[in-house]
Amino acid sequence: MRVLLLEDDMSIAIVITAALEDEGFGVVHCQTIAERDRQLAGGSFAAMVTDVMLPDGDGIETIDRVRALHPDMPIVILSAQNTLDTAVRATDTGAFEYFPKPFDIDELARTVRQAAGATQARLDGDEPVADGLPLVGRSAAMQSVFRMITRVLRNDLTVLILGESGTGKELVAEAIHQLGNRRSGPFIAVNTAAIPAELIESELFGHEKGAFTGAVARHVGKFEQAAGGTLFLDEIGDMPMQAQTRLLRALQSGTVRRVGGREEIRLDTRIVAATNKDLEPEIAAGRFREDLYYRLNVVPIHMPPLRDRRDDIDVLARHFLQHAANEGLPRRQLTAEAAELLSRQPWRGNVRELKNFIYRMALLAREDLIDVELILPLLSQEPPAPAAAGAMGESNGHAVSHANGADIASAVAQWLTATRPASGTIYDSAMAAFERPLFAEVLRETAGNQLRAAQALGINRNTLRKRLGELSLDPEEFTRRP
Repeated sequence: MRVLLLEDDMSIAIVITAALEDEGFGVVHCQTIAERDRQLAGGSFAAMVTDVMLPDGDGIETIDRVRALHPDMPIVILSAQNTLDTAVRATDTGAFEYFPKPFDIDELARTVRQAAGATQARLDGDEPVADGLPLVGRSAAMQSVFRMITRVLRNDLTVLILGESGTGKELVAEAIHQLGNRRSGPFIAVNTAAIPAELIESELFGHEKGAFTGAVARHVGKFEQAAGGTLFLDEIGDMPMQAQTRLLRALQSGTVRRVGGREEIRLDTRIVAATNKDLEPEIAAGRFREDLYYRLNVVPIHMPPLRDRRDDIDVLARHFLQHAANEGLPRRQLTAEAAELLSRQPWRGNVRELKNFIYRMALLAREDLIDVELILPLLSQEPPAPAAAGAMGESNGHAVSHANGADIASAVAQWLTATRPASGTIYDSAMAAFERPLFAEVLRETAGNQLRAAQALGINRNTLRKRLGELSLDPEEFTRRP
């Protein structure tokens, strides 16, 4: 079987060709859309793997020409433009799979093998408008989220979004609505934790006049308000047990009955729910119904905490600076050093905390170009937060030691007393003294593996390489065991 590979980066093309040939495919490689069209006109292929940004055009925009010649050929799309918009555009073409760069070459090879032997119906429809969607991220963790979103756009399956507070769960729900089949209908969001327990059934299902004291008129509930659209049930883990029972009945029957009413009202609503709680312990403790959990958890989407997507902090910070300027705050820019400093912060409140900090920084900074010196005083004003689960070393499974806080404080005090750096240079002097032994210890613990070291440190791999060069640290020295 032959595979057509359209990739203008020769280094990537060589790696993909070798992997596909190992799978038993013959690979025909081309670098332009024009050359692709000539190959397709002259023969058939088991599958096509195509990049998006090519010298003579957009690989996605020209897929209609491919379909005209080979309507049943599976297409796998690669792209360095790792945005939700690109993922949605790729999915809307009926692509068999979409891979953001960088990708796992073994996974790509397996996917092409599956594509070559599969028959998959292609979905048609108008291309949804993704402009202005607030979901931002190019990290591997966010690419997984984008891919899950694209899988639920053309169906009405119930989605359960899981993640810590501040990670952007409601933004995912909005994206599913705005890009999906129900985008012409309403999007109704309900924070179930914010509604008093005695009112939640009335809010969700509505009530008839006279149903209870104070019910002076009929009230249409959120389920009916969301008819033809999407109902987003946020903080579902905090819903009272009685309301959980009513919700389960509604999901099972596809109908609701207003409080005090007799009429069964047929539902035409997509359900998307979200929670920051681990629901399985809640089920074990008797605070959440197990049957409701399985009814909601049809398609789970896990929103990563910001500590697991540090590669996104720079782009998020600049995104929020732009939004702050659009809302009337002073227009600011970050230096590379300031962006790097932000990427090293814990951000235990996740994206919400980062956004609030960026807006505060845009308001209070004295200069349009924001550097490290301007950020440090604002960071020192950040309120303390409890350590998040899965901190560095624990979440990555590496044997990176955690020093005792008192020992660190003592060492810092001794260092200050011994070195007495000049006023205004303490931070830079401390980083210079601390960073090299820290990096050396992490390299020692990871046996010089730069990928594992970068993950343990919580920084970008390219940043690690740059800092190792500046610190004159050679990872090879740590691969040799005594």
